[in-house]
Amino acid sequence: MYESSCPSGRTPQRRAVRFQRIGILLAVASVAFAANPVDAQGRYGGRRWGRGESEHTPGINDYKTDKFTFATVHYHQVRTEKMGLGWITDFPDAGHFFMLRLAELTTIDIARRPDGEPRQVVVKLDEPSLFNYPFIFMSDVGTAEFNDEEVVNLRRYLLNGGFLYADDFWGDFAMVNWQTEIEKVLDPRVYKIRDIPLDHPIFSIVFKITEVPQVPSIQFWDESRGATSERGLGSAKASMKGIWDKNGRLIVVMTHNTDIADGWEREIDNIEFFNEFSIKKSYPLGINIVVYAMTH
Repeated sequence: MYESSCPSGRTPQRRAVRFQRIGILLAVASVAFAANPVDAQGRYGGRRWGRGESEHTPGINDYKTDKFTFATVHYHQVRTEKMGLGWITDFPDAGHFFMLRLAELTTIDIARRPDGEPRQVVVKLDEPSLFNYPFIFMSDVGTAEFNDEEVVNLRRYLLNGGFLYADDFWGDFAMVNWQTEIEKVLDPRVYKIRDIPLDHPIFSIVFKITEVPQVPSIQFWDESRGATSERGLGSAKASMKGIWDKNGRLIVVMTHNTDIADGWEREIDNIEFFNEFSIKKSYPLGINIVVYAMTH
């Protein structure tokens, strides 16, 4: 029931193979953020895209490229979480700024529009275009529900080379909701959710990370005057968990009780937030996850 073959020509693993020999510029990555954070903010014009300006329409996108493309999953939202917006949480600015930083701090080529801006996409789990992208991202996943077709397609995607990063879900209730949905996709008797140990290569492939950072939404951080746990004692500790396939390949990463993508989305909004969360926590972990996903 939980095994499936990918249609010919539609394996994301084939599209990921071009990334196997990526060279990472560690020295550049180590100093780039520290050089001039004020300039780093102003570099992109200090503007926000605004969600209403997005050109990324799910259901019609079939963009293909061998360059890294940030692919956000458009899912069915059936619940609400405080300060969450469902699939559109952190979209589109998180993907936009993350792609810029990834190109700046590594030698990974990113997809770009004709005007030079990063080209990101929105995909649905039941679309054939899902298989164009070896890396997909989901936010506020405690509000999601997968239908039968999405379950089958996502399972096929993950077991044939795809990688899913799920972020920004807080507390036990959101975890139970997310676990219920991902276990529809991957039989928990075979594909168990486990903590990723800090000695795993994902924590050192580019940046050396010694703990899973807790990044709050900028709204919560501002309103609480510097607190990071959005559910109080119910979300006091951030964790990073994973699911491995039968060959030991990490296929799903989830960051719980933390909002890593807000450090990308909000990098130009507040210099203190940028210095404390974007530079030190969100970008190092995010870049490690993507580089690991694209090279394994």
